[in-house]
Amino acid sequence: MTKHEELLHMLLNAEGEFVSGEEISRNLSISRTAVWKHVNKLRDMGYEFEAVSRKGYRLVTKPDSIDATALQLALETTVFGRKAIILNSTLSTQGDVQHMAEQGQGEGTVVLAEEQTGGRGRFGRKWFSPPGRGIWMSVLMRPELALQNTPQLTLLTGVAVCRAIRSYTGADAGIKWPNDLLIDGRKVCGILLESTVEDHELRYCIAGIGVDVNFDPKDYPEDLISIATSLKMETGQTIDRTKLAAAILSELERLYYLYQKEGFGVISSLWEALSVSMNREIKVANPQGIIEGTAIGLDPSGALILEKKNGERVSVYSGEVSLIN
Repeated sequence: MTKHEELLHMLLNAEGEFVSGEEISRNLSISRTAVWKHVNKLRDMGYEFEAVSRKGYRLVTKPDSIDATALQLALETTVFGRKAIILNSTLSTQGDVQHMAEQGQGEGTVVLAEEQTGGRGRFGRKWFSPPGRGIWMSVLMRPELALQNTPQLTLLTGVAVCRAIRSYTGADAGIKWPNDLLIDGRKVCGILLESTVEDHELRYCIAGIGVDVNFDPKDYPEDLISIATSLKMETGQTIDRTKLAAAILSELERLYYLYQKEGFGVISSLWEALSVSMNREIKVANPQGIIEGTAIGLDPSGALILEKKNGERVSVYSGEVSLIN
């Protein structure tokens, strides 16, 4: 951790109270002049401070943008997010991470963007990702995993994001199979998992995560306002996007390692507990047609098990899900 990162850590922990220059100098083993220089470095990064003689420094405001230093301080990970690239604007974080993966970047590498101009979701749909309103990020994974089990990582990512949102914001988010997060029936997050395969073996996966964080109703285009929502709209609070991104990455790493150690069973149980699809009548549209039934669980591969009205049970591996009631 650099000296200015240590200084920021001290001031963040002070929670708006003054920290004396003497205390900073002593804890960081630097001169008072060096303290002033590091404060100015943080000012250049968008932080604002109140400096009062004989009181010291107090953090007044943080930058509204996702902050690389604050992200590193908030992470509870060993790998995920420790290499994080933060961009003002990009076509797609998925494409950025794919390029980095092909260049040999390691597992846990993350790209976050303030804005995506060509963000995409499932089935090639455009993902609305304007500047400064959400978390638009992609995470590189290099699991030793049988190719047929890669859909399990979509479910794992959904559980991790859902748990992080619920824990950090208090919002009552739930999962709609396979990869949407809803609050009161409206979408707040989408997840896209893309895999690269060579000679029938998995090379890497990229988990794309898009969370509508600080949208106001006026920020949505007309076609989304009735079906989408944001964490700010649901909680009434402006959410610290940097800390939420750190919470998501921390939970994702925890569950990823748990999955590698104990298998899919524990992830399946967590998913079912958070699902808004379970024990509901749903309709699934896929290339084979439309299937209706009651969602009763996941099979060992991660497919959704539906029970039809005639009692027949079928496993659904892909498709567009809608809730009937």
